[in-house]
Amino acid sequence: MAHATERLQRYLEDELEACRDEDVNRRLGELETLEAALGADQIDAELAVLSALANETRYTLVRVLVAAGEELCVCELNAVVDVTESGLSHALSQLVDAGLVDGRKDGRWKKYRATNRAVALVTVLEGSVGDE
Repeated sequence: MAHATERLQRYLEDELEACRDEDVNRRLGELETLEAALGADQIDAELAVLSALANETRYTLVRVLVAAGEELCVCELNAVVDVTESGLSHALSQLVDAGLVDGRKDGRWKKYRATNRAVALVTVLEGSVGDE
């Protein structure tokens, strides 16, 4: 932390052309307020979503469900990804836990659809590719 504070002090000296301890303490307080506003629970929840997408199978499933714009049966999803039924079930379970897909039983079939969260994330990702 001391090293980070020293770097912050050097930065503020460059920016303000003079830096007092009060300036460093004020800026540290502002940064702590920003960190606290995020909240550990919020960060954990967002990381769970990102972790769920950080796998080719799970990401492909989300992309297919978003593109479909409707429910798809597990048997349809199984035709899209090259994993075992157990692997597919595990991937879908993780996506449900992350709030990216919803599943429901329909007679003897299990159907899944993308949530609004998944649609929003895919839309943002599509719009960010190639932007610099």
